[in-house]
Amino acid sequence: MSISSTGHLERKLKNRHIQLIALGGTIGTGLFLGSAGIIEMAGPGVLLGYAIGGAIIFLIMRFLGEMLVEEPTAGSFSHFANRYLSRFAGFLSGWNCVALYVLVGMLELTACAKFVQFWWPEIPTWVIVAALFALINAVNFINVKAYGEFEFWFALIKIAAVVAMIVTGIYILSTTHNPTQTVSNLWTHGGFLPNGVSGVVMAFAFIMFAFGGVEMLGFAAAETDQPRKVIPKAINQLIFRVLVFYVGSMAVLLALTPWTDLVAQLKAGGGTYSGSPFVLVFAGIGEKLAANVLNFVILTATLSVYNSMVYSNSRLLYGMALEGNAPKSLMEVNKRGVPVRAIVYPGVFTALCIVLNYVAPAGVIELLMSLIVAALVITWVIIILAHLKYRKAQAAKGARASFLAPFSPLSNYLCLAVMAVVVAVMAATPDIRSSAFAIPVWIGLVYVAFRVVNRQLAAPAMRTT
Repeated sequence: MSISSTGHLERKLKNRHIQLIALGGTIGTGLFLGSAGIIEMAGPGVLLGYAIGGAIIFLIMRFLGEMLVEEPTAGSFSHFANRYLSRFAGFLSGWNCVALYVLVGMLELTACAKFVQFWWPEIPTWVIVAALFALINAVNFINVKAYGEFEFWFALIKIAAVVAMIVTGIYILSTTHNPTQTVSNLWTHGGFLPNGVSGVVMAFAFIMFAFGGVEMLGFAAAETDQPRKVIPKAINQLIFRVLVFYVGSMAVLLALTPWTDLVAQLKAGGGTYSGSPFVLVFAGIGEKLAANVLNFVILTATLSVYNSMVYSNSRLLYGMALEGNAPKSLMEVNKRGVPVRAIVYPGVFTALCIVLNYVAPAGVIELLMSLIVAALVITWVIIILAHLKYRKAQAAKGARASFLAPFSPLSNYLCLAVMAVVVAVMAATPDIRSSAFAIPVWIGLVYVAFRVVNRQLAAPAMRTT
């Protein structure tokens, strides 16, 4: 492998790239496919759930953003965990996130296949997954600017189409005389909270799953030419994206069709996650063109998230190698500034989803979603705790960050409480209970690996003394 003359990642991402990378992490399978399960549990209360979940993830991103503005690094929260918590926390943070992004990549590719089958149901899922896997990884081998451009145009398609869907929905609602298409659908079919507050609480694990991926913005910090200006702007706009793209689009969707009818149609089609609620609603009201356009947008949105996963994982591994928590070979970049090995190694594991979709295509989505939620909780808890320690370190030095997270440390403790609720909900939900129990097992396995690595590092040092 040829090494770049600079030997490091290159700062080629502009403000427009960072803004769209942040957006790419907030809109994907969690909204377009995962929302089906949340609607089933919470009904129109999904709007309240997304608003609360969005506020929590905004606070977590402000914790990360405060640290990133002062110390832009490719390792992102793995670097901060290593520096402000412990070496094991950095090791766990990094490898947990590597596993998380591999799982998310597998989920996004599988979801893409479902959307392609809307047009060509005869093509096997595994064939579509294999083709898209090859395409996205090829793009990431070019250079970071190619990644940024790819993500920029993907996200533009998302924005234009989701806004168009909202506008079209509002137009239909304001001009139609169909009694089933009315804003009152948000409260007339069992009420706004048909299953009570407990319905929203029990859906909270899946609600937070929808926001998984926003933390990938941290990995772009090392390749941003103006991190102190660009990162705060991207993070502060997150809350508005949540209101428009999650709360706004879902409000229009549930006004166009009673939520009870939507759930019944999904189940009749083969299960809660048999298709996108967005496409189903527009197809059901006779808007075939809109349904096809939306399916195309959802497909590109999902590809966008997978594209971001490939990018983020490679930069995470690069940063972990700098910290000594991953093989040094992962620091090598080619003459275009691309860490090739850091793309190839996670890709080998992501490719296993081709096998999964060949062997057991029916249960892949549910399996991956439950595992992803568990990994997300670990990632977010580490960010919250690292920020608490960072604040104490800053206070001890008499320093003050330029991009302060609001209401800290109270906001940190609030977010930790919410994470505890998410784990409790997982443990109380039969279908995903195993994922909650997997959390301590996974941490234990990583700890064993950490001790083994430390022994290997210590052995040469002892021989030289």
